[in-house]
Amino acid sequence: MKIALGTDHAGYDLKEVLKSHLVESGHEVVDFGTDSPDRCDYPDFVFPAAKAVADGECDRAIVLGGSGNGEAMAANRVVGVRCALCWTVETARLGREHNDANCISLGARLIDEPTAKAIVDTWLTSDFEAGRHVARIEKLDRPPA
Repeated sequence: MKIALGTDHAGYDLKEVLKSHLVESGHEVVDFGTDSPDRCDYPDFVFPAAKAVADGECDRAIVLGGSGNGEAMAANRVVGVRCALCWTVETARLGREHNDANCISLGARLIDEPTAKAIVDTWLTSDFEAGRHVARIEKLDRPPA
């Protein structure tokens, strides 16, 4: 799978850990930055990662920040991206099974490295259940006026 990564300074160290983990697991990684722990603004890196998924250049994206909240909000502004804020393996599994999440957001200040790896692995190996969830997901791209 081809995975886009995008983070601000707060998620930089965890992004580097996950990048190695993904490559070791056989995935291709496209790193949209940031490239250092120096202060920066997450939209500058999250938007390109999310857009790569929306445009079909990458299969999925992982975005990171201190809490992951702002990064999830930014990713979800890109039409076609369904970003789940994940802090447990269960939220990652449900994000895939029920919401067909093609992006996850992780809070680097809130979860440790083993948990982050387990979240990513679960998200990458879980399947969308479809069925009753399809109509709900279709509504995401057709918000009410």
